[in-house]
Amino acid sequence: MVVPSSKLQDLIEEIRGAKTQAQEREVIQKECAHIRASFRDGDPLHRHRQLAKLLYVHMLGYPAHFGQMECLKLIASPRFTDKRVGYLGAMLLLDERQDAHLLITNSIKNDLSQGIQAVQGLALCTLSTVGSAEMCRDLATEVEKLLLQPGPYVRKKAVLTAVHIIRKVPELSNIFLPPCAQLLHERHHGVLLGTITLITELCERSPAALKHFRKVVPQLVQILWTLVTTGYSTEHSISGVSDPFLQVQILRLLRILGRNHEESSETMNDLLAQVATNTDTSRNAGNAVLFETVLTIMDIRSVAGLRVLAVNILGRFLLNSDKNIRYVALTSLLRVVQSDHSAVQRHRPTVVECLREPDASLSRRALELSLALVNSSNVRAMTQELQSFLESCPPDLRADCASGILLAAERFAPTKRWHIDTILRVLTMAGTHVRDDAVANLTQLIGGAQELHAYSVRRLYSALAEDISQQPLVQVAAWCIGEYGDLLLEGSCEETEPLQVEEEEVLALLEKVLQSHMSLPATRGYALTALMKLSTRLRGDNNRIRQVVSVYGSCLDVELQQRAVEYNALFQKYDYMRAAILEKMPLVERGGTQDEEAKESKEAQHSEAAVIPTEPQPCSFCPFPQTSKLLDLLDLLDGTSGAAQPPPPLEPSSEGTSVHLLDLPCVSPAPASIPNLKVFEREGLQLTLSFVRPPGTPALLLIMVTAINTSEADVTHFVCQAAVPKSFQLQLQAPSGDTVPAQGGLPMTQLLRILNPKKAPLRLKLRLTYNHFGQSVQEIFEVNNLPVETWQ
Repeated sequence: MVVPSSKLQDLIEEIRGAKTQAQEREVIQKECAHIRASFRDGDPLHRHRQLAKLLYVHMLGYPAHFGQMECLKLIASPRFTDKRVGYLGAMLLLDERQDAHLLITNSIKNDLSQGIQAVQGLALCTLSTVGSAEMCRDLATEVEKLLLQPGPYVRKKAVLTAVHIIRKVPELSNIFLPPCAQLLHERHHGVLLGTITLITELCERSPAALKHFRKVVPQLVQILWTLVTTGYSTEHSISGVSDPFLQVQILRLLRILGRNHEESSETMNDLLAQVATNTDTSRNAGNAVLFETVLTIMDIRSVAGLRVLAVNILGRFLLNSDKNIRYVALTSLLRVVQSDHSAVQRHRPTVVECLREPDASLSRRALELSLALVNSSNVRAMTQELQSFLESCPPDLRADCASGILLAAERFAPTKRWHIDTILRVLTMAGTHVRDDAVANLTQLIGGAQELHAYSVRRLYSALAEDISQQPLVQVAAWCIGEYGDLLLEGSCEETEPLQVEEEEVLALLEKVLQSHMSLPATRGYALTALMKLSTRLRGDNNRIRQVVSVYGSCLDVELQQRAVEYNALFQKYDYMRAAILEKMPLVERGGTQDEEAKESKEAQHSEAAVIPTEPQPCSFCPFPQTSKLLDLLDLLDGTSGAAQPPPPLEPSSEGTSVHLLDLPCVSPAPASIPNLKVFEREGLQLTLSFVRPPGTPALLLIMVTAINTSEADVTHFVCQAAVPKSFQLQLQAPSGDTVPAQGGLPMTQLLRILNPKKAPLRLKLRLTYNHFGQSVQEIFEVNNLPVETWQ
């Protein structure tokens, strides 16, 4: 007995009537069984009804792949009711990953050649939805013929299908160039809008098409002028704005055609000024047109007055009550601030007001734009505003804000004292969120300003007495107290309020830092070194310092214990050398890389203390690490890179078994020089590779990746990843940071270690991801031109 087939409406009512998910699954399983049985029986009259029900089941998320072949049968059917459901099923159940979609190519070709517009429309919709590159190549000629059909219904769908073909097969662009010029005279709204979209795709993907369509710029200008002045048709107007969708598409096309082309840009200047001044901004549709106008003005070679007008429009957007419009304005201003800095500066108060927005995305964009607006003339006022924002900003913005203030102060500081005060305020408010090099930079700055030593040590001592939780601040304060503690006790600074400090108070404060549970191991190292240096700067008894140093000789932290043992040896055996070893640090010239900055910071932390071993030991304080020890430290290849050469034996000095710092063999012969190689450059960001092959391990290559930013905006969230062929072994060291400062600031560096035991030609693939000018960028490229010395 044949079970009568239910209708789609009955199935929908039954599924919606299910009270539980189990009942719904039961209904669907039963209906799917009936549909399979009907497909097997080959019932031609009810096939389209069964497939329609199966498509509804598919939309609910249940498997419906067994209906794919039925779609092909319905598409091949001569009846329109069957074709309609068959094409709909093909669009839902088929895609490029399945070979079955290629079986409908002939059916689509036959339907496109028919004169029935409804069938042609179904075929075109299916081709534009699931058409693969192979299908597009086979059917492109038929689509091109339909572009000039008399009926606007088919022409509109043929234009949209042509857009899909161009995206899939860009090399087919040439066959669509002649019809597009004729379609620009079209009065039908849908056909004209589709034609503008098609020309935009052609210009973006083909330089020849871009050159070809620059001839129609006057015609596009005339179309847009008509839209602005008289309107296209009232039925397409939205909130009093004449056809905003068509206006936006034409503006986008004009932006592409006028980019880097003087003649085209001059043709559209008057039109853009007309659109910018006459568009109603009380409605969102007008704001959309105005925003596209601004982007077009900024992209083409427009006159200076027009660019100022565009920036002023974005400034008005900042006063809009809609958060989305304000966000778009901030993002756009961030893109143009480098090219039109003076025009954007006029809206600085409004941008600063946006810092107080409760919306996190708005305040982040406002922060990025505020930092980009800082220059030598407004650095004091802008830094004050940014510091006020830093006090109350959300935790996820504190790191960016603090780092931005420090970079701005370093770049535009009017005086050294102002620079020091600014860094101190930032460290006091958000010390835990600053960049890793903040401590090294401030110690460098203070060390180079001899006239501010007394002022700096007093300010830092006062800040440390109030708060010891901000670790970078504590580290700088401990370093400064250790270096200039004698100036702190003299009380001779006239630039600060009188401050009487006793020796016991200074020692007690440093002991408090050592004993605090908030102090990091590095901070304790700074404090212990400061105590040791004070033993030569204070006039009192050093017994208290001796006791503290001896206590940390049994500390669990190995680094701190080593320092304490060495300092204790200075007290007990080599007291006559203590004053000379603990002299004030000389001014160190600023290095070119962050690695050198970190090295200077570590030397400042641990001073110039010598190693006092009873037996010859490795040089733990040498600023030039031995090559062999460096290889031991970095060797993560289980010894495959070759055994490191041991250091030469130490000659005993005249003092017996004691070894002085200068006696240690810290410098190894320099390896042969390999020329550097620049591998990447975009918008001011440059990537350079420098190479070193250690003499003791010829199969090992050390590559230092150096990123330098000469643009006006910082490169943030910078990540460099590398890959090599399988015959090589690659190990990436941690980078020196994730921010490349603007205007040639401190470069970012990262070390790559490559083991090449077979000495094969080296190929390197790099992937860079970063944020620049408010946009996320990803670049993947291969480096094949490495010097021969890197692998031979």
